[in-house]
Amino acid sequence: MPWLKITFVVKRDQLDFVTERLELAGAQSVTFEDAGNHPLFDMQDGESPVWDNSLATGLFNAERGLDTVIAELTGTFAPKNLPEYRVASLPDQDWERCWMDRFQPMQYGRDLWICPTWCDVPDPDATNVMLDPGMAFGSGSHETTRLCLQWLTRQQLVGKKVIDFGCGSGILAIAALKLGAASALGIDIDPHALQASSNNAKINNVSENLELVLPRQLPENSLGDVVFANILAGTLIDLKSYLLGMRAQQGVLVLSGILLTQETLIINAFEPGNILEVEKEGDWLMVTVKEKASTGNITGTIQ
Repeated sequence: MPWLKITFVVKRDQLDFVTERLELAGAQSVTFEDAGNHPLFDMQDGESPVWDNSLATGLFNAERGLDTVIAELTGTFAPKNLPEYRVASLPDQDWERCWMDRFQPMQYGRDLWICPTWCDVPDPDATNVMLDPGMAFGSGSHETTRLCLQWLTRQQLVGKKVIDFGCGSGILAIAALKLGAASALGIDIDPHALQASSNNAKINNVSENLELVLPRQLPENSLGDVVFANILAGTLIDLKSYLLGMRAQQGVLVLSGILLTQETLIINAFEPGNILEVEKEGDWLMVTVKEKASTGNITGTIQ
């Protein structure tokens, strides 16, 4: 069916009120986005992504007619006046097909592909990770994940153990296993992420070599030759000792999820006793952390 999008500019303290009024007027869904250009990062657990000024959009069945929808909204906002709004029409279309068309196979390095399960693999002889976008973060499209995947393609992983802290969809651990790693450990605070990682591991036939745990279930003395932490800069700094403690001797810690503006914070936190290498893409960067040898040489064997 066709749809009407009714959008309001909403101040932070009015979000709940406007959401309730849109729902009372019959909105099938209510979504928010930044009204300016102020992305939020490093939110605390349980916080919602809200901005000083947000765009609140209600989606209505167009068959009701615009006049009827506006009349309903006017009634629900009363005695307050209906705020300024804008209207857009959405034609009837196959939303599932449109969503699927947004995600296509993506190549990393020379022979690693991340492919949605509904697509044919572009190169059957390449290393193909079959993974569908879902509830858990990590489809390979974001710069933070791309930097990690591109780095993985340049490593010698045979016989290595990989730890992925904040594994999300499991994309990094699964890619590492398919590129030759001996085993992988995925850690996440969200049980839904662990379930998504488990499902994706089954699709890629690597379940036997991938262990998935909540942080409180982490086995003692869990050490990785490669330790990924693709999360948030503030959390990376808070967990500095914890993450470095998971790095095996001559191993490497790979930090991502870092904005360019946060580079100095990460460098200052992790540089003592380590040699850092920074790679950048767009507004984001990734930092590899290798322990200094007593002679001042890099001890990491993974290049």
